[in-house]
Amino acid sequence: MSENIEGGAGAAYATSAPSFGSGVADLYQTLLVPMLFQPYASEMASVAARSKPVSVLEVAAGTGALTRALRARLDPAAEIVATDLSQAMIDVGAPSLTLSRTHWMHADAQDLPFAPLMFDLVACQFGVMFFPDKPKAYGEAKRVLRSGGRLLFSTWDSLAANDFARCVDECLAGLFPSDPPDFLRRLPYSYFDPRAIKADVSSAGFEAVSCNRVKLTSAAATPHDVAVAFCQGSPLREEIEWRAPERMSEIVDEVAERVASRHGVHPSGSMSALIVAGRAP
Repeated sequence: MSENIEGGAGAAYATSAPSFGSGVADLYQTLLVPMLFQPYASEMASVAARSKPVSVLEVAAGTGALTRALRARLDPAAEIVATDLSQAMIDVGAPSLTLSRTHWMHADAQDLPFAPLMFDLVACQFGVMFFPDKPKAYGEAKRVLRSGGRLLFSTWDSLAANDFARCVDECLAGLFPSDPPDFLRRLPYSYFDPRAIKADVSSAGFEAVSCNRVKLTSAAATPHDVAVAFCQGSPLREEIEWRAPERMSEIVDEVAERVASRHGVHPSGSMSALIVAGRAP
């Protein structure tokens, strides 16, 4: 397949914020959550439960993979406030979790609408990579945490350590050789240096900062599910549509073929992420 336009699209998208509109949010919840996020939500909820928080703020909650895992693991009396910058993600996620003491709201992690010292835990699953000013977001988390409260978040390891994402990225690079969509490399799989991460978190005033690599397995029902999940259920969709607006179906089929050739007709692959924790003094 040849690309539709000669360069320039990547540069345009590098300056724009990723979009999680309603169409993306639906596919994100249906395909990406079970494939990538649910396994790590279980891991993070287990870590969160150790400190027995009674008041939890989740930022960049998306459609609520971690929210649901926290609700299942924490004391039923614990209050959980799940926030996201995308109303479309909230609209998809909120109906899936309507239990008491669970609240959803629109909020920016870099400018939280909460008073100081309100929470025992601030959690974020695979959202920090999207924060333009990460230390500012960590500072906001510290501000709303009580003394001894915990910050807990996850970030993806490198693209090379995540099989499905790497396969999709390599396929798209071949389809658009002069201007490859770079969303995966530029944002979700860009923040994985433990030293830099620990320095950012420590600079916001957190103590006892830990950064642990956790490797799990990702599985999907079909190669087509993997292709649709990444190409249409993430902001990668806009980068593809910018370059080849009439060829999404063809591109998805090409990516699915690459996934099948590398990971089989019932694809599974390794994935790796960093789980980071820090304590407010």
